[in-house]
Amino acid sequence: MSEIDKYQSGDPAEHHEIPEDVIISDDTRRTQRIPPGQSRTKKWPVLHYGRVPQVSVDTWELQITGLVDQPLTLSWNDFQALPRVKVFSDFHCVTTWSRLGNLWEGVSTRELLDRAGVQPAAKFVVAHGYDDGWTTNLPLSDFLSPDALFADLHDGESLNADHGGPVRLIVPLLYAWKSAKWVKQIDLVAEDRPGLWERAGYHDRGDPWKEERFR
Repeated sequence: MSEIDKYQSGDPAEHHEIPEDVIISDDTRRTQRIPPGQSRTKKWPVLHYGRVPQVSVDTWELQITGLVDQPLTLSWNDFQALPRVKVFSDFHCVTTWSRLGNLWEGVSTRELLDRAGVQPAAKFVVAHGYDDGWTTNLPLSDFLSPDALFADLHDGESLNADHGGPVRLIVPLLYAWKSAKWVKQIDLVAEDRPGLWERAGYHDRGDPWKEERFR
């Protein structure tokens, strides 16, 4: 599906229009769905730091490491064999645009951490991407939100490289930079470890409704 095909020509979908088997992000139930300082885009913008890695599904792996009982390494086939979820959510970029009414599909973050086993000392997550050592940090509680997932489909189509494919993290309740593109590793840690943008001055958490853009 091209960027033109992804253009939203009308009003965004509403939560009551979504099938019952889809997880509904709480923020889509708000009367006002656009956070302070944001404006709606009908496009599907491309924005990232640095290069776009070209990761083949034949070589892609996802590792779950750190404070877990059983570290995991999943191949593409392993990932595709896991139980899947669909999530309806809005998507808020810290650069002030919001795309409303996205349908994501993939594997829930809870599914993988249930399999790995979270140790009591784990309080934060560091997400690593395939793009030259890029990382971002987030509280474990946000990472385990009911609508958080590792997505390989957006609006019914495979994610291309520009949008973080083959798999990206999606955490709808935080600004989109926390939803790591080209995700390759999730490291559970006891203490917060700021990632690339956080070390550069971005907010450690990034709640769009509180305009947590910068420290």
